[in-house]
Amino acid sequence: MGISSPSRGDDVSLQAWPTGNIWTDEWESDDDWSGGGAQARRLPRGEQLGASLYQLEPGDFVVYHFHHASEELLVVLRGRPTLRTSEGERELAEGDVACFLRGPAGAHQILNRTDEPVRVLMLSTLLAPEVIDYPDSGKTAATDADGKRLFRTRLGEPLEYWDGEG
Repeated sequence: MGISSPSRGDDVSLQAWPTGNIWTDEWESDDDWSGGGAQARRLPRGEQLGASLYQLEPGDFVVYHFHHASEELLVVLRGRPTLRTSEGERELAEGDVACFLRGPAGAHQILNRTDEPVRVLMLSTLLAPEVIDYPDSGKTAATDADGKRLFRTRLGEPLEYWDGEG
């Protein structure tokens, strides 16, 4: 039995579609995507939608940031994380959902200030190119249309448009 893909119109068996499980304790490399010690794993991705799973032990956090192209959605699976936004902080409960819009109004950080592990699912649109700002550190990162890093830098003196050109 196949499933018809509305975007392509072809039949694809269920086995051909990648799957993942949010309850397994399989984490990716020691590369800390969170910036604050959390364990992380990317879940199967589509062309326009992605998801990552994070487990934050006591004291761990995901850095304060916002996206210029993509929106994100947080689902609390386990524990009571603290959500920091531009409007302040509040503790979330299991099952809580928060949406982060593009731009500074969508700035967010997840912290674990409890004595128990916290597990959250982050869903994201995968729009590229992308620019991400980190207000606490003054950093900006950009990726190209293929999702490859162009640069990560701290903001500095603005340049004139023709600066350095022939």
